[in-house]
Amino acid sequence: MFGFGMPEMIIILVIVLVVFGAGKLPEIGGALGKSIRNFKKAADGKDEIEIKPKNEDTDKKA
Repeated sequence: MFGFGMPEMIIILVIVLVVFGAGKLPEIGGALGKSIRNFKKAADGKDEIEIKPKNEDTDKKA
C-alpha cells in the first residue's frame, strides 16, 4: 500500500489526532465513508448521488 508500513500509519494517525482532535474524527470518518459510497455509485453508473449534507439546524428544531 504505497510503501506505508505500520510505523508510518501510526505517525499519520497521531498527526490527524493532533490537527483535528478526537471529537471531530467521527464526523471526518462519516464524510469519508459517504464520499467513498458516492464514488462507488458514480463508478457503477447510477444516476442518484447524495450531495446534501446533514443539516443540524433542522434536527434541533424538530
